[in-house]
Amino acid sequence: MKKKGLTYVLLLILVLSTVLAACGKDNDSSSDAGKSDKEKVLIFGRGADSVKLDPAAVTDGESLGVTKNIMETLINFGEQSTELVPGLAKSWETAEDGLTYTFELETGVKFQDGTDFNAEAVVTNFNRWLDGDAEKFPYFQSMFGGFKGDDSAVIKEVKADGDDKVVITLNRAQAPFLKNLAMSPFAIASPTALEKEGDNFEKSPVGTGPFKFVEWKRNDSITLEKFEDYRIKDLPKLDKLVFKSIPDNSARLNELKAGGIDLADGINPSDAATIEGDDTLQLFKRPSLNVGYLGLTVTRKPFDDKKVRQAVNYAIDKQAIVDAFYEGQADVASNAMPPVIQGFNKDIDAYEYDPTKAKSLLKEAGYDGSEIELWAMPVPRPYMPDGQKIAEAIQKNLEDVGMKAKIVNYEWGTYLDKASKGEADAFLLGWTGDNGDADNFLYTLLDKDNIGSNNYTFFENEKTHKLLLDAQTEVDEDKRAKLYEEAQEILHEEAPWVPLAYSTPLLAGSKDITGFAPHPTGSDRFDTIDFK
Repeated sequence: MKKKGLTYVLLLILVLSTVLAACGKDNDSSSDAGKSDKEKVLIFGRGADSVKLDPAAVTDGESLGVTKNIMETLINFGEQSTELVPGLAKSWETAEDGLTYTFELETGVKFQDGTDFNAEAVVTNFNRWLDGDAEKFPYFQSMFGGFKGDDSAVIKEVKADGDDKVVITLNRAQAPFLKNLAMSPFAIASPTALEKEGDNFEKSPVGTGPFKFVEWKRNDSITLEKFEDYRIKDLPKLDKLVFKSIPDNSARLNELKAGGIDLADGINPSDAATIEGDDTLQLFKRPSLNVGYLGLTVTRKPFDDKKVRQAVNYAIDKQAIVDAFYEGQADVASNAMPPVIQGFNKDIDAYEYDPTKAKSLLKEAGYDGSEIELWAMPVPRPYMPDGQKIAEAIQKNLEDVGMKAKIVNYEWGTYLDKASKGEADAFLLGWTGDNGDADNFLYTLLDKDNIGSNNYTFFENEKTHKLLLDAQTEVDEDKRAKLYEEAQEILHEEAPWVPLAYSTPLLAGSKDITGFAPHPTGSDRFDTIDFK
């Protein structure tokens, strides 16, 4: 009996051991499955918090960078370009006179609160903007001329034609109209949420985008989560998206290195080599949509003479400046707008570095050697990483051809104010476009209509003025492009600027990130991002 009992006990122990081992294996399998199904959370480090989360009510990039992932526009820009592609509208037609636009909408789309997306929802959003004012909706004012009842308003009315068609009628033709619509401020919000939340919508946005709003901790983080009913199958790849505010560039990079965040913008050009040499990180380059330049005020001597302006263009070693101060993250500029924009004249070459030619032109112009003031930007920008050092390099180039320059510094607000009034001889500045249209550069910065505002050089030319106005009303994009190409030829000859650089803003991320494509406008979509 004892022997049998012992045998029984041993068998029991063996059986129990087998069962427990099996159970342990199941738990391990469960654990492995849990790892493969682990929640995918991306933390994006950025320089500042958002102001509001109602895209129509803001102009700052940090706010629009978040809302871009919550709400969608009728038309989108291309993945890394400003080419127009379908958004909530799957197609559109433009009348021959450029006054009527008809949009065919995507069907079966839901807002994140369950409201149906349809033509009436689009009309509700446009009427909200049209019934507003510049204080409420500043971008609407600047892009579409005004609001309901304004003589300068571009949009006359917006009507639904059934559930899936919207017709927009204009008071006057506006060639960049479709590109304006693709801008982040004109995303479509849930009519239900707009009515329910009222002014609080700016803190609790609802759209049709790949992510829905969860939480906002002021000056810290904004959390979004995957919208399970998003209209595009298998997107987004992430379960959660967190925007983390870290104001200092170096601190943000250190947090990335430590694994506290997964992706960071605002990377200093000087850190690019370090990131590329780090096996745990990868460097991302945003396609350039900016230009840094030296402006020459044409109403002030000696720059009232075209030959002197051309001489300065020949005198400056632009490649050396790009190499020294942009750390290789820029290209020498040849025109007043970047090459990514339709209408860029690729047949124009930048003025070559030719001090001998510069001296010859100065002599022809009768330049008397008078000292000029050279204004140095007091703040860094993607298009101008170090205004003081770049000014010093230009100062040396000018000295080499016989032009003495005194570097002048002002506080940023004063700098802009005084330069806009034409008080500078020569000044460093730049521009970043936000809708990818040539009008946003050439007309805004170099047309006589904008003297005293964004045209700091006070340059005016009747030929370019006519070309730029014609381009504003020409709806055929190929014809528009030719008008802008012709205008750039004149600007190159007249030389009110020394175009310096098209810079490439940098971002960095974990080596595990896939599917991220930084957009030139600065408003990035995170729906295609995944982890290896």
